[in-house]
Parts: sequence; structure tokens; C-alpha cells
Amino acid sequence: MGRAFQNRKVSMAKTASAKTKVYSRYGREVYMAAKNGGVDPTANLTLRSLIERAKKDQVPSHVLDKAIEKAKGGGGEDFQPSLYEGIAPGGCLVLISALTDNANRTFGDIRGIFTKCKAKLGSQGSVSYMFDHRAMFVFAGDDEEAALEVLMMADVDVADIDCEEGMITVLVPPTEYFKTKTALTEMNPAIDFEVEEITYLPQTDHSVTSDDVASFERFVGLLNDLEDVAQIYHNGVFE
Repeated sequence: MGRAFQNRKVSMAKTASAKTKVYSRYGREVYMAAKNGGVDPTANLTLRSLIERAKKDQVPSHVLDKAIEKAKGGGGEDFQPSLYEGIAPGGCLVLISALTDNANRTFGDIRGIFTKCKAKLGSQGSVSYMFDHRAMFVFAGDDEEAALEVLMMADVDVADIDCEEGMITVLVPPTEYFKTKTALTEMNPAIDFEVEEITYLPQTDHSVTSDDVASFERFVGLLNDLEDVAQIYHNGVFE
């Protein structure tokens, strides 16, 4: 498992436009978390976790503060999470998570890209059953038994745990995210998570040949240009 088991999540280039998109995504997520659960991070665990992840991704504080201030005013946009699934160029399975205030617009935009790239947009459940929805934590360590004991004592439903190359990977159901993070932090208050997120992990791999790599990259690039798209997951292994 270990690093090889980490989700295949398309990373965007560190360009100015890509950074702006990352800031916008976090702004939306922080806004919705604060609007739904309260603007105090100490009382709103979802908000606190988002802020911590945003800071790791070097999102400026003023972006987060603006989103929280916006949530204090009430009203405003109502973004909803959506998941789109299908078969990408090269035949690999793909999941696209979005946060949108207009589902019809987002669906139309994504469908257009599938059509343009000769990919196949699937119906709900047609692809997602081939991915495991998991909360993932990756941190430095070499004693997975000790970590597992701590998690079991905290009554965490551990789906998998592994140690590889000095890094421990813990997988749990998404509903166990905060319980897991709390238990691991109490075990080591100085713990620094390399990964701490709720993600989709492919159950199988699919080889994408060199002839299809360019088509896949174009497909992903067009999706990443959409403001509503938050993350892209796939099971492709590129040759």
C-alpha cells in the first residue's frame, strides 16, 4: 500500500492561474463550512480542518478570512457538492468532484468536455463503485502497530494501515475522519500529516498507453479550467 496506495488525484501546475483556482476552491469550501457549521474554527471541526489544509497549500489568509466574513452575513451563494463519473480518453475510469451553485451549468460544461474529447460520461454509480471512498492520513513513522493500537483504543473503524519507506498510511471511512485525526494527534501532538483528506482510491489499475496520454492530458486540462471542478480522480497508470 503506502505511497503506491495514495489516491491518483490530478495535480495542477503551479502557475498563477492554477493558484487562483486553488484559492477559489478553498474559498468556496471554507464559505460553505462556515455557513453550515458556524464561523468559529474551534467549534466547527470541518472548518478548522479546511483552514489547516488551506494553509498547507499556501492559500493566503485574506482569502480564508474573506470567505468566513462572507458566511457571517448569511444568504449568498449555496454551493452543493456533485460527483460526475465516466471513462476518460485511454479507457481509464475517472471521477470528477465539483462544488457548484448551478448544477445544470456544471453538468453541461462537463458533458461538453467529455463529448469534445471523445470520452464517455457515465450515469450515477456507473464508475464510483470501482473506487473506495476513504479518509486518508499519511505521516512519518515506522511503528504501525502502535498507531493501530491507539486507533483501536479510540474505537476507530480502521479500513487499512500500512508502513512503507518510513511513512504510515491510515485509511478509514469518511465518517471517522475527525475521530482518527484526534486520536493520532493525541498520540503525537507534534504529528505532521503529509496527507489528511477525504478521497477516492481506485480498486484496480488501468494502463494508459503512450498514444493516449496526450488525449488524457488535454481532457484533464479542460476540466481543470472549469471553476466548479474541485478534484479529479482516476485509475490510470501511464506507460
